[in-house]
Amino acid sequence: MEKDWYKRMAFYQIWIRSFYDGNGDGIGDLYGVYEKLPYIKSLGVDGIWFSPLYPSPNADYGYDISDYKNIHPDYGDLEQFQKVLDKAHSLGLKVIMDLVVNHTSDEHPWFQESRKSRDNPYSDYYIWRDGKNGKLPNNWDSLFEGKAWEYCPERDQYYLHIFAKKQPDLNMDNPKVREEVKSIMRFWLDRGVDGFREDVITFISKADNLPNGLPFIPAANGLPFYKDGPHIHEYLAEFRKVCQEYDCFQLGEGPMTSTRSALSYLTGKNKSLDLMFHFDHMFADCIFTEYMQRPFHLRSLKHAFSKWQKALNGKAWNTLYLENHDHPRVISRYGNERYHRVSGSMLAVCYLFQQGTPFVYQGQEIGMTNIKLASIDQYVDVSSHNNYHTFHLKDSVEKRMERIHASSRDSARTPMQWDDSKNAGFTTGKPWFYINPNYRRINVAAEEEQPFSILKLYRRCLHYRKNSEVALWGDYKEYDKSSNQLYVYKRTYQQKSLLVVCSFSTHCLKWHTIKEFRGKKGKLVICNYPNPVHGMLKPYEARVYEYDSACGETGKR
Repeated sequence: MEKDWYKRMAFYQIWIRSFYDGNGDGIGDLYGVYEKLPYIKSLGVDGIWFSPLYPSPNADYGYDISDYKNIHPDYGDLEQFQKVLDKAHSLGLKVIMDLVVNHTSDEHPWFQESRKSRDNPYSDYYIWRDGKNGKLPNNWDSLFEGKAWEYCPERDQYYLHIFAKKQPDLNMDNPKVREEVKSIMRFWLDRGVDGFREDVITFISKADNLPNGLPFIPAANGLPFYKDGPHIHEYLAEFRKVCQEYDCFQLGEGPMTSTRSALSYLTGKNKSLDLMFHFDHMFADCIFTEYMQRPFHLRSLKHAFSKWQKALNGKAWNTLYLENHDHPRVISRYGNERYHRVSGSMLAVCYLFQQGTPFVYQGQEIGMTNIKLASIDQYVDVSSHNNYHTFHLKDSVEKRMERIHASSRDSARTPMQWDDSKNAGFTTGKPWFYINPNYRRINVAAEEEQPFSILKLYRRCLHYRKNSEVALWGDYKEYDKSSNQLYVYKRTYQQKSLLVVCSFSTHCLKWHTIKEFRGKKGKLVICNYPNPVHGMLKPYEARVYEYDSACGETGKR
């Protein structure tokens, strides 16, 4: 198989501002990461994905970059980064960086020069257009903040920003911009990083002439004209050549990506990525975005899981995740806060035993939940403010705040809960953001002492899959597809099978193993209850059985 070390791995994502404060200023930093590397290693992961560490005005908390070749002073410096990188490598942990090149900060020197005039060396680093008959260049909406165009009086033109106003889109059609991207990649690869997670990378090539979008699609009306654009594979091929000079890998983020589209990036002559983050399974309780809510449907979740497992099997490799910095906490969405321990541990089992490379987001391994702040003014996420002030304005304040409680990215960004001491053990100073009040109950130290805690379950699952060929390579088959209470699937490889059974019910359910496993002796290798009962599943119970016989077709690597 082509360079497949990433296929055997599991990654831990660090959103550094809220991970651990090592110098007492209230902000997470690289000094804190250095101190906590043994903890990360203890989880059973093999690598770290850092959300952006670069200098940034924090309009979008790191995803608006003002210098690609440095470290934000809040987090440390390049010397401290190197210490973290070297120690991580000494512990056997790979390190991947966030590569954010669809846009920069408007405070980046490139943009500061570009906005001065239409004829300077950086003039075409960004996407500038004249207005049309006193109106905007086109009707596109920004995904984060109003319309997608912002006027600049110095040039008497508008610049494009698919995201926030302070995140102008780079003009990737300019060869000089692509050379800048390659220089950024080499800068970090030469320091020893092991690869990149490439932010909204499928957006970097815009359609010629930037035509008007579909006016009836809120926020994403321009999406068809900047997703999978006309030169996307050409440009990514250039970046791929850089990575092929190093033993590294590339993980792309592809919002609204279909399996067919993903395969065009992951396979064949246009292969430019090793893995892709898709969003399908994050829409089981919403439409397009968490702010457009609907009741949770297990069948929707299962359908998304199975669709990607089947489509990529034998052709490409899946990413497995339930949380990251862009989504609210999963127990508050797909689990149940009243059944915190068992629903959190069941959710771990339901995705960690699929085929693919797992990602665990900081705090997910202890079951951190959504925070509920009283006022929109207490939130800092730019998209939360945009949603609150743009949509459902006829609803009451209480109803709109309920939507924010369920959808805000800030819920994923509250400080990590290390213990039950002041500030959850995150900092000795004043925390930069609110700490979830449940930290006295939900924290690392407490779960280290509980034999069936969510933390201990994550460790068991990650350890098992690392040492199991069937968990790594096995084919996937789903059962009971119509059930809205059970998620049951099989993994098969050579002469072994795994049967994974997950209950999403708040009630006890009668359950007997599926027909093809009856009469075969299986070993219960994972369960989130201490004393499982034959013929019955308790609320949110999860079990993994191992069988020495294949119990069906033999999986192929």
